Amino acid sequence: MTSSTAGKTTISILGSGWLGMPLARMFANLGHTIKLSTRTDTKFAEINSIHCEPYLVDIDTHTIDPSFLISDIVIINITSKNNDAFKSLVKQIEKSPIKYVLFISSTSVYKNTQSWVTESSHSELPESKLFQIEQLFSANNRFDTTILRLSGLIGYQRHPGLFFKQGKLVPSPDAPVNLIHRDDCIAIIKAIIEQCVWGEIFNACADNHPSKKQFYSHARSLLGQEAPSFSDSSESHYKIVSNDKIKQQLNYQFIYPDLMQIPF
Repeated sequence: MTSSTAGKTTISILGSGWLGMPLARMFANLGHTIKLSTRTDTKFAEINSIHCEPYLVDIDTHTIDPSFLISDIVIINITSKNNDAFKSLVKQIEKSPIKYVLFISSTSVYKNTQSWVTESSHSELPESKLFQIEQLFSANNRFDTTILRLSGLIGYQRHPGLFFKQGKLVPSPDAPVNLIHRDDCIAIIKAIIEQCVWGEIFNACADNHPSKKQFYSHARSLLGQEAPSFSDSSESHYKIVSNDKIKQQLNYQFIYPDLMQIPF
């Protein structure tokens, strides 16, 4: 489903962490008005420095400045799994002028099927708290929601060579990895908003899926370090996340389609 949100807009971004801060900077540099949330006012100076408006918001404690939601679009990018807090947030969005919600979710909502999962394969875990929260937004008819399910996040401060330090076993070494670089996350979010694609669910994951043993050995070698220790267990529970829909519907070309070629 597409709508009209082109041009300069006011975008509220809930969450100013590893992804939210550079995302806000990118949109501000494009000339949009950006409202960026933080749970502590010690971050206000940093937010002001990237030409965004800081707001104190913590949905878990029901702390939210009502003016934060006076926007065209809200991007929800926080780690909370508090269902009641999100129910309260949805009610506040209903009362606001916001027409479009982009909910940043995770491919962890899918079952381990030992095969490919797509947006239409009905492979979600019903007991997943995140999947239940997704539905609070997608089922609401007062605004249009697109759900973006990101795979494991890598890049910048998240160097995969540091995920498994010496002595920490990597489980299921033969299982394929589902990962995405932060640059692609930001570019995909930009594409969704610029193309005004609402009412959709997208998986965001790199093209290839090397085994954990292949990928994490490679990642450690980039740091000049030995491969991590791998579990001896042959039991492997996994899924392979398809990114076909996002490439076809958004005509998106990944910046880092090949995980083995990323220059960390």
